[in-house]
Amino acid sequence: MGNPYLPHLATLTTVREEGPGLMTFEAQFQDPEVAQTFTYMPGQFIEVSVFGVGEAPFGVASVAGPGRPIRFSVQKVGLVTTALHGLSVGATIGLRGPFGNGFPVLEHRGKNIFLVGGGIGLPPLRSVIDYLREHCAEYGEVTVIYGARSPQLLVYKECLLEWGQCEDLDLCLTVDRGDETWEGHEGFVPSYLEELNPSPENAVAYTVGPPIMIKFVLETFDKLGWPRKQVFASLEAKMKCGLGKCGRCNCGPKLVCLHGPVFSAEELADLPWI
Repeated sequence: MGNPYLPHLATLTTVREEGPGLMTFEAQFQDPEVAQTFTYMPGQFIEVSVFGVGEAPFGVASVAGPGRPIRFSVQKVGLVTTALHGLSVGATIGLRGPFGNGFPVLEHRGKNIFLVGGGIGLPPLRSVIDYLREHCAEYGEVTVIYGARSPQLLVYKECLLEWGQCEDLDLCLTVDRGDETWEGHEGFVPSYLEELNPSPENAVAYTVGPPIMIKFVLETFDKLGWPRKQVFASLEAKMKCGLGKCGRCNCGPKLVCLHGPVFSAEELADLPWI
């Protein structure tokens, strides 16, 4: 095993603006051996370095495979993310990881999967969606419930258009408040989830988004009668170093980067996570 503190060099191959203050990056490892062997599961995260500035953790938004680029999306909120937004195709960055446990997709083969995302929580769910679509014969029905504050803040708009037209998943979109162009559902994600009232029979749910949204999504699943062991949430927003050294992601006896970032609702019921 390599040094977990040492990043691998990677070259940016795609830099794309997704919306206000949000960019998506794709990168290829410069070492051919690393490019062929680096692997991860949906829901895991990586540490991205901008040399001379610092590093920050991001959920992976792609599916692993030999030679495939690794994708992540970045909201401009601080020093490192601002530096990332200033990079162009061809720039060299550092990547280390993967870290965390990811979503238990292998354990849930044969299940119906409900994915609930809010705002910039969609990028890590994109890795789950793409993984499930590549392995669709191994899973039941896939439903994506996704929302944002406004139509302009919905991310991955091209993907949303594609997912809305494909036959292997059901896409349910909502915005807190629409505009004159919006013809879809209006309302908060937890309220929409309650309206849809998905059945827990032979099903599991994964959710990613702002902590306050996750809190109410978990409460909604409780209200709908879902066993807590069937509902999973990613607390990726709490992470920093990825190695359990800095203590920033501490939730009582658990460290999100070591024991998570994905926890069942059953586990979260006993943790001071919000």
